[in-house]
Amino acid sequence: MISTVKQSAISINGCDFIRSKSQSLTSSRRFSVLPPLPAMKTRRSSGVSVSKPIFVSKVESFGGLKRSNETDGEEKSCLVKCKAYEANRVDPIEGPESKSEVARKMKIGVYFATWWFLNVIFNIYNKKVLNAFPFPWLTSTLSLAAGSLIMLISWAVRIAETPKTDLEFWKTLFPVAVAHTIGHVAATVSMSKVAVSFTHIIKSGEPAFSVLVSRFLLGETFPMAVYLSLIPIIGGCGLSALTELNFNWIGFSGAMISNVAFVFRNIFSKKGMKGKSVSGMNYYACLSMLSLLILTPFAIAVEGPQMWALGFEKAVSQIGPQIVWWMAAQSVFYHLYNQVSYMSLDEISPLTFSIGNTMKRISVIVSSIIIFRTPVQPVNALGAAIAILGTFLYSQAKQ
Repeated sequence: MISTVKQSAISINGCDFIRSKSQSLTSSRRFSVLPPLPAMKTRRSSGVSVSKPIFVSKVESFGGLKRSNETDGEEKSCLVKCKAYEANRVDPIEGPESKSEVARKMKIGVYFATWWFLNVIFNIYNKKVLNAFPFPWLTSTLSLAAGSLIMLISWAVRIAETPKTDLEFWKTLFPVAVAHTIGHVAATVSMSKVAVSFTHIIKSGEPAFSVLVSRFLLGETFPMAVYLSLIPIIGGCGLSALTELNFNWIGFSGAMISNVAFVFRNIFSKKGMKGKSVSGMNYYACLSMLSLLILTPFAIAVEGPQMWALGFEKAVSQIGPQIVWWMAAQSVFYHLYNQVSYMSLDEISPLTFSIGNTMKRISVIVSSIIIFRTPVQPVNALGAAIAILGTFLYSQAKQ
């Protein structure tokens, strides 16, 4: 613990312990570690009591006595001035390191709060759009298009630094983009058919798919605690599905496909991004652009402009011009919340990110139930709680 006690500098004469060339290295190491000094008699020149252990807190300066080098005749400094503090003081010095650590924690806290808030807003507007305009393929395409446009403008006006990429980067990004596209569309299809809360309850089972894919396809092994944590995840999701009042097979299947796709996305990301120096913000921007190129032809083939035009006219007649605002909002907030999540991943460990993702789902489930007044049975709520608890235990077991 570092103390704020003010004291005079304690001088350590290097000439007293530099006896030979071999002894010099030993003494240098001993000085760099600087263990607690044993109790000794207090000197008048020191401002602290050295009857207690003291540690060197800061090197003040080098200089003072000079020592001639016997081989080359040069003079070298033998005196090192250091500031010391008492080991058992409770008042720490607010140095640059402690301040930077506090600033870093505050930055992560802001990232998490922003991430959860933006995700809740996205899910609300996304569900509003899908209720009035049930075209999940176009809705998914608009989300990726908005993010791509935002980042292109940011690079053009130099708000964000343009990433330095090459052909190899895009090759490694391609399988990630394919998995991301499938997961994104499948989740949107699910939310177009069932309640937002139900989709996120099923998506909380993603760790189970991660373990199964890693175990049987990649041959990875996990501690027993990880396997045991899958029991409440699978059991909770199953209980929620059986008791869901608005159960729909398309919605359920979409959430399950999204889980599998995002597991492969994470696997490909880990393999493809090793040694890359692209920031989290720019990495997700490139991922959005490549996913947009992949998704657009499929969206046109599955739904098509004619269906979109008819659906849009119907939505405007029922909702009014604000449907345009809803579509713009869900597209922009989708990009922003994903961008902030990738920026968070740059600052924290995957374990902390996993816990944050679990808490995000809780906020989305609770807020969507309140806003959309989704009927929830006690058994359904219990299943959701068990699944989320299992997800938290999984994140702890993988630590």
